[in-house]
Amino acid sequence: MTKNDFKDISTKHSVRGKLIEGKIIKMKSKKTAHIEITRTKFIPKYERYLVKKSKFAVHVPEDIDVSVNDVVLCGETKKISKTKSMIIIKKIDKASTNKASTNKASTNKIIKDEEVLVPTDGDLNETN
Repeated sequence: MTKNDFKDISTKHSVRGKLIEGKIIKMKSKKTAHIEITRTKFIPKYERYLVKKSKFAVHVPEDIDVSVNDVVLCGETKKISKTKSMIIIKKIDKASTNKASTNKASTNKIIKDEEVLVPTDGDLNETN
């Protein structure tokens, strides 16, 4: 993807700079959304991963319909307001809140229906 592909998104804002993919965590107004970007970095000394999160305020164009938990592609633009310097280019994935709740309920049901066999003292003596 080149940056020229996104010039038709908004005639007022030209996309230049970084392209960032993030998840919408908050939408309190029509034209502003807050996205969160998660990065992981491996630290060899401790043999662990460090997870860093960053939050950005982004501009929502009128022709793009997004909601909370959507994954979007954002592009850097000139300053739009005091906190906004990015614009949403396109929606990548839709919010999937219903799938998580149904999967959780079905797993709990499977665990409840499963029969657990616990060996007694008599069973331990017979096997030895």
